[in-house]
Amino acid sequence: MSSRVVTAGDLGLPEAPLTAGPRDTPESMLRARIDEQLRAMLAHEPGTRSGADPEDLHQMRVAVRRLRSALKLLGPAGDDVRAELKWLGAGLGEVRDHDVLIDHLRATVASFDESDQQAGARLVRIFVAERAKAKRRLNRCLGSARYAALLRSTARLVLTELQLTPGAAPGPVDVAAVVRKPYRKLTKAVAALPADPPDDELHELRIHGKRLRYAAETAKSAARKKQVTQVRELIKATKRLQDVLGDHQDAVVAAERMRALLDATDEPAVGFVAGRIAERELTRRATARATWAAVLADVDAAATKVCG
Repeated sequence: MSSRVVTAGDLGLPEAPLTAGPRDTPESMLRARIDEQLRAMLAHEPGTRSGADPEDLHQMRVAVRRLRSALKLLGPAGDDVRAELKWLGAGLGEVRDHDVLIDHLRATVASFDESDQQAGARLVRIFVAERAKAKRRLNRCLGSARYAALLRSTARLVLTELQLTPGAAPGPVDVAAVVRKPYRKLTKAVAALPADPPDDELHELRIHGKRLRYAAETAKSAARKKQVTQVRELIKATKRLQDVLGDHQDAVVAAERMRALLDATDEPAVGFVAGRIAERELTRRATARATWAAVLADVDAAATKVCG
């Protein structure tokens, strides 16, 4: 297992990051996006390995997700790299999910009476131990030959001429077209929801919203002056939707973990604290369910302006 961090220069990337503007081709836009997010991955890898700041891991995971979203524009030619990015994202996600849960549990326990603090601290330590195991697995992943090969494969997409639509005449990016496909998938998912959607379907809706946001981010560099404000508004609206539905999913997961702990623990005090936390999480879940539809309306309005 290698502990050496790979640099952009090691991968043969140019010293200056690639850029693309409104007059550039879709291929140029995509190469610039891949270059940007690969560099972001590399920049946050040292902090992810060391664990000094959980934000590094979070930002590395975001870069992986943005790369996967961008590579969808390549079609089948990007499938192999997307599959490997999914593998990497799973390792990052396992640790990140623990970070989010632990931070939230600590804040919740801190709000309890002093008489519950010790039991709350013991509860948190259970998840800290789980997180440490996940972090060791992630570090093995980052030191593996498979990860090194993924970096090289991604860099090759930056260094080679991409072809998105064989036989198509060169021309500027159609920003509306980039956004339209993920927006249609989002609206289709919304239309299929029952009146009281199951938790997992709202989680899927969040994923569709995230894909729309990443598509808008990818297209932003190619937007002409009059489109830039519209694309920015769409990015803001989808971010708000992600936040609300993300809060919902975090509450669902936390409540499930507390219920599982209630069944497993032999410490009555820890079980009592877990029950109190589960009750709060169900309230948080209900709050998110009451607000997401209004936030979605803002996404619809913003996307309609971009798509025309």
